[in-house]
Amino acid sequence: MRVADLMTRDVIGIDRDATVAEAIGRLADEHVGAIAVVTGRNRLVGVISTADVLRAEADTTDTDARDILFEQTRVAELMTARALTIAPGVEAREAARQMLYADVHRLFVEDAGELVGVISQSDLVRALALGKV
Repeated sequence: MRVADLMTRDVIGIDRDATVAEAIGRLADEHVGAIAVVTGRNRLVGVISTADVLRAEADTTDTDARDILFEQTRVAELMTARALTIAPGVEAREAARQMLYADVHRLFVEDAGELVGVISQSDLVRALALGKV
């Protein structure tokens, strides 16, 4: 079974110039732990996760600093710039291995430099539970 067989094709993305508040809204609305940071041409430039936001919030010292973090800080300032990627034709087992060794919950799927999907630990567990792998 290949990554393309298990990946989610509708990748949730956000622009790097969006505010942290907008990113939090997307994370909450979509019920996900991370979203792709993309350019207008659907090119992956990073990933922002709830962990990124929580780390930044933990560093705030008061309500004003928290408000500045949410309303004035851009996603580009908090995102992880090197999101891990995988090709759609790679075996699902290899995707699981890469997530395990990198200690991440998802890999973004790129084909010829274009973001085409995301495969997560949940996708792999679902496939295992349903007997697909």
